[in-house]
Amino acid sequence: MSKAGGWLRGSTKRAGTSSALTSRPSASDATGKTAEFSSMDDQCPVCKSDRYLNPKLRLLVSSTCYHKMCESCIDRLFTLGPAPCPICTKVLRKLAFTPQTFEDLVVEKEVAVRRRISKEFNKRREDFVDLRSYNDYLEMVEDITFNLINEIDPAATEARIAAFRAENAALIQLNIQREKLDAQELQEDEERDRREREERMRELRREEEEERQEREKERRAIIDGLESGKEGSAARVIAKTRAEALKRTAARTASSSIPSQSKLLRSRAAIASTVPDVPHVPLTDDWYAYEDQYVRRTYYDDPSSVAVRADREGLMRAGGYCVDEVWERAIRMAVAGLEISPSQGVADATMGSA
Repeated sequence: MSKAGGWLRGSTKRAGTSSALTSRPSASDATGKTAEFSSMDDQCPVCKSDRYLNPKLRLLVSSTCYHKMCESCIDRLFTLGPAPCPICTKVLRKLAFTPQTFEDLVVEKEVAVRRRISKEFNKRREDFVDLRSYNDYLEMVEDITFNLINEIDPAATEARIAAFRAENAALIQLNIQREKLDAQELQEDEERDRREREERMRELRREEEEERQEREKERRAIIDGLESGKEGSAARVIAKTRAEALKRTAARTASSSIPSQSKLLRSRAAIASTVPDVPHVPLTDDWYAYEDQYVRRTYYDDPSSVAVRADREGLMRAGGYCVDEVWERAIRMAVAGLEISPSQGVADATMGSA
Protein backbone atom coordinates (compact mmCIF):
# COMPACT_ATOMS: atom_id res chain seq x y z
CA MET A 1 0.00 0.00 0.00
CA SER A 2 2.79 2.41 0.82
CA LYS A 3 4.46 1.76 -2.54
CA ALA A 4 1.22 2.32 -4.44
CA GLY A 5 0.63 5.55 -2.60
CA GLY A 6 4.16 6.65 -3.42
CA TRP A 7 3.48 6.34 -7.15
CA LEU A 8 0.52 8.72 -6.90
CA ARG A 9 1.93 11.19 -4.44
CA GLY A 10 3.76 14.28 -5.69
CA SER A 11 7.11 15.25 -4.30
CA THR A 12 9.48 18.16 -4.16
CA LYS A 13 13.17 17.76 -4.71
CA ARG A 14 15.55 19.91 -2.71
CA ALA A 15 18.80 21.18 -4.07
CA GLY A 16 21.67 18.88 -3.29
CA THR A 17 19.48 15.85 -2.45
CA SER A 18 18.55 12.71 -4.36
CA SER A 19 15.11 11.44 -5.23
CA ALA A 20 13.75 7.98 -5.89
CA LEU A 21 11.42 9.32 -8.60
CA THR A 22 13.99 10.78 -10.97
CA SER A 23 17.70 11.35 -11.29
CA ARG A 24 17.51 14.77 -12.96
CA PRO A 25 19.06 17.80 -11.22
CA SER A 26 16.67 19.94 -9.21
CA ALA A 27 16.03 23.62 -9.82
CA SER A 28 17.49 25.96 -7.25
CA ASP A 29 18.01 29.68 -6.84
CA ALA A 30 21.14 31.44 -5.65
CA THR A 31 20.48 30.35 -2.06
CA GLY A 32 19.93 26.70 -3.01
CA LYS A 33 16.57 26.58 -1.19
CA THR A 34 14.15 26.43 -4.14
CA ALA A 35 12.57 23.07 -4.86
CA GLU A 36 11.25 21.68 -8.16
CA PHE A 37 7.90 19.96 -7.92
CA SER A 38 7.37 16.64 -9.69
CA SER A 39 4.80 13.87 -9.54
CA MET A 40 4.40 10.39 -10.99
CA ASP A 41 1.07 11.61 -12.44
CA ASP A 42 2.85 14.17 -14.64
CA GLN A 43 1.87 14.05 -18.30
CA CYS A 44 2.80 16.36 -21.14
CA PRO A 45 -0.43 17.90 -22.54
CA VAL A 46 1.13 18.17 -26.00
CA CYS A 47 2.71 14.78 -26.71
CA LYS A 48 0.88 12.89 -23.91
CA SER A 49 4.13 11.41 -22.59
CA ASP A 50 3.95 10.39 -18.93
CA ARG A 51 6.46 9.41 -16.31
CA TYR A 52 5.48 5.74 -16.49
CA LEU A 53 6.78 5.44 -20.06
CA ASN A 54 9.51 8.07 -19.68
CA PRO A 55 11.00 8.09 -16.16
CA LYS A 56 13.21 11.07 -17.13
CA LEU A 57 10.23 13.20 -18.14
CA ARG A 58 10.62 16.80 -17.06
CA LEU A 59 7.83 19.35 -17.41
CA LEU A 60 8.59 23.06 -17.58
CA VAL A 61 6.13 25.92 -17.11
CA SER A 62 5.78 28.91 -19.40
CA SER A 63 6.13 32.23 -17.57
CA THR A 64 3.74 33.80 -20.10
CA CYS A 65 0.66 31.54 -20.04
CA TYR A 66 1.67 29.06 -17.28
CA HIS A 67 1.03 25.93 -19.34
CA LYS A 68 3.27 22.92 -18.88
CA MET A 69 5.18 21.04 -21.59
CA CYS A 70 7.95 18.51 -21.62
CA GLU A 71 11.47 19.44 -22.65
CA SER A 72 11.20 17.48 -25.90
CA CYS A 73 8.13 19.43 -27.02
CA ILE A 74 9.75 22.73 -26.03
CA ASP A 75 12.85 21.92 -28.10
CA ARG A 76 10.71 20.80 -31.04
CA LEU A 77 8.36 23.80 -31.04
CA PHE A 78 10.49 26.75 -29.94
CA THR A 79 14.09 26.06 -30.95
CA LEU A 80 13.73 27.98 -34.22
CA GLY A 81 12.20 31.01 -32.52
CA PRO A 82 8.97 32.28 -30.97
CA ALA A 83 5.90 30.18 -31.73
CA PRO A 84 2.28 29.99 -30.56
CA CYS A 85 1.45 27.88 -27.55
CA PRO A 86 -0.33 24.69 -28.70
CA ILE A 87 -2.78 25.07 -25.78
CA CYS A 88 -3.73 28.77 -25.74
CA THR A 89 -2.03 30.11 -28.94
CA LYS A 90 -0.09 32.79 -27.07
CA VAL A 91 3.34 33.50 -28.55
CA LEU A 92 6.00 31.88 -26.39
CA ARG A 93 9.79 31.73 -26.36
CA LYS A 94 12.01 28.88 -25.32
CA LEU A 95 13.80 30.91 -22.67
CA ALA A 96 10.47 31.75 -21.01
CA PHE A 97 10.04 28.18 -19.69
CA THR A 98 11.10 27.60 -16.09
CA PRO A 99 10.89 24.66 -13.65
CA GLN A 100 7.73 24.27 -11.62
CA THR A 101 8.18 25.16 -7.96
CA PHE A 102 4.65 24.80 -6.53
CA GLU A 103 2.14 22.05 -7.07
CA ASP A 104 -0.63 24.56 -7.85
CA LEU A 105 0.14 26.59 -10.98
CA VAL A 106 -2.13 29.39 -9.72
CA VAL A 107 0.26 29.84 -6.79
CA GLU A 108 3.17 29.64 -9.24
CA LYS A 109 1.69 32.48 -11.28
CA GLU A 110 0.87 34.61 -8.24
CA VAL A 111 4.40 34.31 -6.86
CA ALA A 112 5.88 35.30 -10.23
CA VAL A 113 3.52 38.26 -10.60
CA ARG A 114 4.21 39.52 -7.07
CA ARG A 115 7.95 39.16 -7.63
CA ARG A 116 7.68 41.25 -10.78
CA ILE A 117 5.43 43.90 -9.18
CA SER A 118 7.71 44.24 -6.15
CA LYS A 119 10.56 45.34 -8.44
CA GLU A 120 8.48 48.17 -9.93
CA PHE A 121 6.34 49.23 -6.97
CA ASN A 122 9.00 49.44 -4.29
CA LYS A 123 7.99 52.61 -2.46
CA ARG A 124 8.39 52.71 1.30
CA ARG A 125 6.47 54.25 4.15
CA GLU A 126 8.91 57.14 4.40
CA ASP A 127 8.17 58.09 0.77
CA PHE A 128 4.67 59.28 1.75
CA VAL A 129 3.54 62.26 3.77
CA ASP A 130 0.97 60.32 5.80
CA LEU A 131 -0.26 56.82 6.48
CA ARG A 132 -3.44 57.26 4.44
CA SER A 133 -1.43 57.93 1.25
CA TYR A 134 0.71 54.87 1.92
CA ASN A 135 -2.36 52.67 2.42
CA ASP A 136 -3.88 54.00 -0.81
CA TYR A 137 -0.65 53.11 -2.60
CA LEU A 138 -0.69 49.58 -1.18
CA GLU A 139 -4.31 49.18 -2.27
CA MET A 140 -3.41 50.29 -5.79
CA VAL A 141 -0.58 47.75 -5.91
CA GLU A 142 -2.94 44.98 -4.79
CA ASP A 143 -5.47 45.99 -7.47
CA ILE A 144 -2.79 45.81 -10.17
CA THR A 145 -1.54 42.48 -8.84
CA PHE A 146 -5.06 41.05 -8.75
CA ASN A 147 -5.71 42.16 -12.33
CA LEU A 148 -2.49 40.57 -13.58
CA ILE A 149 -3.09 37.30 -11.74
CA ASN A 150 -6.66 36.98 -13.00
CA GLU A 151 -5.94 38.55 -16.43
CA ILE A 152 -8.49 41.35 -15.97
CA ASP A 153 -7.98 44.02 -18.65
CA PRO A 154 -4.26 43.24 -19.08
CA ALA A 155 -3.65 46.03 -21.61
CA ALA A 156 -4.90 48.76 -19.27
CA THR A 157 -3.04 47.18 -16.33
CA GLU A 158 0.23 47.11 -18.27
CA ALA A 159 -0.37 50.75 -19.23
CA ARG A 160 -0.78 51.67 -15.54
CA ILE A 161 2.48 49.88 -14.73
CA ALA A 162 4.31 51.65 -17.57
CA ALA A 163 2.94 55.03 -16.49
CA PHE A 164 3.98 54.44 -12.88
CA ARG A 165 7.44 53.31 -14.03
CA ALA A 166 7.93 56.45 -16.13
CA GLU A 167 6.63 58.76 -13.42
CA ASN A 168 8.67 57.26 -10.56
CA ALA A 169 11.80 56.08 -12.38
CA ALA A 170 14.18 58.02 -10.14
CA LEU A 171 12.48 56.91 -6.92
CA ILE A 172 12.40 53.28 -8.09
CA GLN A 173 16.15 53.31 -8.71
CA LEU A 174 16.73 55.02 -5.36
CA ASN A 175 14.72 52.36 -3.51
CA ILE A 176 16.60 49.63 -5.38
CA GLN A 177 19.83 51.09 -4.04
CA ARG A 178 18.26 51.30 -0.58
CA GLU A 179 17.29 47.64 -0.74
CA LYS A 180 20.84 46.71 -1.74
CA LEU A 181 22.22 48.72 1.17
CA ASP A 182 19.70 47.13 3.54
CA ALA A 183 20.66 43.67 2.31
CA GLN A 184 24.34 44.52 2.71
CA GLU A 185 23.75 45.83 6.24
CA LEU A 186 21.77 42.71 7.09
CA GLN A 187 24.58 40.54 5.78
CA GLU A 188 27.10 42.53 7.80
CA ASP A 189 24.93 42.17 10.92
CA GLU A 190 24.66 38.43 10.38
CA GLU A 191 28.42 38.19 9.88
CA ARG A 192 28.96 40.24 13.05
CA ASP A 193 26.59 37.97 14.94
CA ARG A 194 28.45 34.93 13.66
CA ARG A 195 31.79 36.33 14.77
CA GLU A 196 30.34 37.26 18.16
CA ARG A 197 28.93 33.75 18.59
CA GLU A 198 32.27 32.22 17.68
CA GLU A 199 34.03 34.56 20.08
CA ARG A 200 31.59 33.65 22.84
CA MET A 201 32.07 29.96 22.13
CA ARG A 202 35.86 30.36 22.33
CA GLU A 203 35.51 32.33 25.53
CA LEU A 204 33.19 29.69 26.95
CA ARG A 205 35.59 26.89 26.06
CA ARG A 206 38.46 28.85 27.61
CA GLU A 207 36.45 29.42 30.79
CA GLU A 208 35.48 25.76 30.94
CA GLU A 209 39.11 24.76 30.54
CA GLU A 210 40.18 27.19 33.26
CA GLU A 211 37.41 25.93 35.51
CA ARG A 212 38.46 22.35 34.91
CA GLN A 213 42.04 23.23 35.81
CA GLU A 214 40.84 25.06 38.94
CA ARG A 215 38.76 22.06 40.01
CA GLU A 216 41.73 19.80 39.47
CA LYS A 217 43.97 22.14 41.48
CA GLU A 218 41.39 22.37 44.28
CA ARG A 219 41.00 18.60 44.33
CA ARG A 220 44.77 18.21 44.68
CA ALA A 221 44.76 20.84 47.46
CA ILE A 222 42.04 18.98 49.35
CA ILE A 223 43.93 15.72 48.98
CA ASP A 224 47.18 17.36 50.13
CA GLY A 225 45.36 18.86 53.12
CA LEU A 226 43.96 15.48 54.10
CA GLU A 227 47.35 13.86 53.67
CA SER A 228 49.08 16.49 55.83
CA GLY A 229 46.69 15.71 58.68
CA LYS A 230 46.40 19.32 59.80
CA GLU A 231 43.22 20.01 61.69
CA GLY A 232 40.72 22.13 59.72
CA SER A 233 42.93 22.49 56.61
CA ALA A 234 40.61 20.39 54.38
CA ALA A 235 37.50 22.26 55.61
CA ARG A 236 39.09 25.63 54.81
CA VAL A 237 40.04 24.46 51.32
CA ILE A 238 36.51 23.20 50.63
CA ALA A 239 34.92 26.45 51.83
CA LYS A 240 37.32 28.49 49.71
CA THR A 241 36.60 26.30 46.69
CA ARG A 242 32.86 26.75 47.00
CA ALA A 243 33.16 30.54 47.37
CA GLU A 244 35.34 30.83 44.26
CA ALA A 245 32.94 28.58 42.27
CA LEU A 246 29.98 30.79 43.22
CA LYS A 247 31.94 33.89 42.22
CA ARG A 248 32.78 32.43 38.78
CA THR A 249 29.16 31.40 38.22
CA ALA A 250 27.91 34.91 39.06
CA ALA A 251 30.46 36.49 36.71
CA ARG A 252 29.49 34.10 33.87
CA THR A 253 25.79 34.88 34.34
CA ALA A 254 26.42 38.64 34.27
CA SER A 255 28.47 38.40 31.06
CA SER A 256 25.86 36.28 29.29
CA SER A 257 23.08 38.78 30.09
CA ILE A 258 24.81 41.60 28.15
CA PRO A 259 23.24 41.88 24.65
CA SER A 260 25.44 41.72 21.59
CA GLN A 261 26.49 44.84 19.68
CA SER A 262 24.48 43.90 16.56
CA LYS A 263 21.30 43.47 18.60
CA LEU A 264 21.81 46.88 20.15
CA LEU A 265 22.30 48.44 16.72
CA ARG A 266 19.18 46.78 15.31
CA SER A 267 17.05 47.84 18.26
CA ARG A 268 18.27 51.44 17.98
CA ALA A 269 17.57 51.47 14.23
CA ALA A 270 14.08 50.09 14.80
CA ILE A 271 13.34 52.78 17.38
CA ALA A 272 14.72 55.52 15.13
CA SER A 273 12.72 54.39 12.06
CA THR A 274 9.42 53.98 13.86
CA VAL A 275 6.81 56.31 12.38
CA PRO A 276 4.15 57.41 14.89
CA ASP A 277 0.70 56.30 13.80
CA VAL A 278 -1.73 58.86 15.16
CA PRO A 279 -5.10 57.18 15.82
CA HIS A 280 -8.01 58.46 13.79
CA VAL A 281 -10.84 60.08 15.74
CA PRO A 282 -14.08 59.97 13.73
CA LEU A 283 -16.40 62.95 13.24
CA THR A 284 -13.82 65.50 14.33
CA ASP A 285 -13.33 67.10 10.92
CA ASP A 286 -15.28 70.10 9.62
CA TRP A 287 -18.21 68.49 7.82
CA TYR A 288 -21.57 69.98 6.92
CA ALA A 289 -24.64 68.06 8.19
CA TYR A 290 -27.41 70.43 6.99
CA GLU A 291 -28.49 71.29 10.56
CA ASP A 292 -29.58 74.76 9.44
CA GLN A 293 -32.05 73.42 6.88
CA TYR A 294 -34.36 71.33 9.04
CA VAL A 295 -35.79 71.03 12.54
CA ARG A 296 -36.34 67.56 13.94
CA ARG A 297 -39.60 67.02 15.81
CA THR A 298 -40.05 64.73 18.76
CA TYR A 299 -42.66 62.55 17.00
CA TYR A 300 -43.37 61.39 13.45
CA ASP A 301 -46.07 59.18 11.98
CA ASP A 302 -43.72 56.28 11.22
CA PRO A 303 -45.61 52.95 10.83
CA SER A 304 -42.34 51.02 10.36
CA SER A 305 -41.14 51.84 13.87
CA VAL A 306 -44.38 51.42 15.80
CA ALA A 307 -43.45 47.98 17.14
CA VAL A 308 -39.97 49.11 18.11
CA ARG A 309 -41.23 52.20 19.93
CA ALA A 310 -43.82 50.10 21.77
CA ASP A 311 -41.15 47.66 22.97
CA ARG A 312 -40.38 49.04 26.43
CA GLU A 313 -38.10 46.15 27.42
CA GLY A 314 -35.86 46.56 24.36
CA LEU A 315 -36.30 43.01 23.08
CA MET A 316 -36.64 44.18 19.47
CA ARG A 317 -33.84 46.76 19.52
CA ALA A 318 -30.21 46.00 18.83
CA GLY A 319 -27.46 47.58 20.90
CA GLY A 320 -27.17 51.29 20.18
CA TYR A 321 -30.38 51.52 18.13
CA CYS A 322 -32.32 54.75 18.62
CA VAL A 323 -35.47 55.74 16.70
CA ASP A 324 -34.71 59.45 17.02
CA GLU A 325 -31.38 59.00 15.25
CA VAL A 326 -33.07 57.03 12.47
CA TRP A 327 -35.52 59.87 11.92
CA GLU A 328 -32.75 62.47 11.94
CA ARG A 329 -30.67 60.51 9.45
CA ALA A 330 -33.64 60.12 7.09
CA ILE A 331 -34.43 63.86 7.23
CA ARG A 332 -30.78 64.79 6.69
CA MET A 333 -30.52 62.57 3.61
CA ALA A 334 -33.76 64.00 2.23
CA VAL A 335 -32.54 67.58 2.70
CA ALA A 336 -29.18 66.75 1.16
CA GLY A 337 -30.96 65.38 -1.89
CA LEU A 338 -32.73 68.68 -2.54
CA GLU A 339 -29.57 70.09 -4.13
CA ILE A 340 -29.40 67.25 -6.70
CA SER A 341 -31.41 67.73 -9.87
CA PRO A 342 -33.26 64.66 -11.14
CA SER A 343 -31.80 62.99 -14.21
CA GLN A 344 -35.16 63.02 -16.00
CA GLY A 345 -38.57 64.52 -15.51
CA VAL A 346 -37.69 68.19 -15.00
CA ALA A 347 -36.53 68.74 -18.57
CA ASP A 348 -39.57 66.90 -19.94
CA ALA A 349 -41.93 68.98 -17.78
CA THR A 350 -40.22 72.20 -18.86
CA MET A 351 -40.50 71.29 -22.53
CA GLY A 352 -44.16 70.35 -22.09
CA SER A 353 -45.03 73.63 -20.42
CA ALA A 354 -43.25 75.55 -23.16
